[in-house]
Amino acid sequence: MLHEYREEISELKQSNAHFAKIFEKHNELDQKAKDSDEGRLALSDAELETIKKEKLLLKDEALKLILDHKKA
Repeated sequence: MLHEYREEISELKQSNAHFAKIFEKHNELDQKAKDSDEGRLALSDAELETIKKEKLLLKDEALKLILDHKKA
């Protein structure tokens, strides 16, 4: 997620507990989606869609925090 901001992500994961939680939750959801796509986890289409929407919201929130961090 947001690989172009590796340095900022590393800094924020250490200094901002909320960011760290968002980042971890996004990664958990990403793994669930991958497991579903690869047949290791049975999810309905609706469940998968919900996961993807939540991932997108978390990514948007993380990006906002990263951009705010860069301004500071």
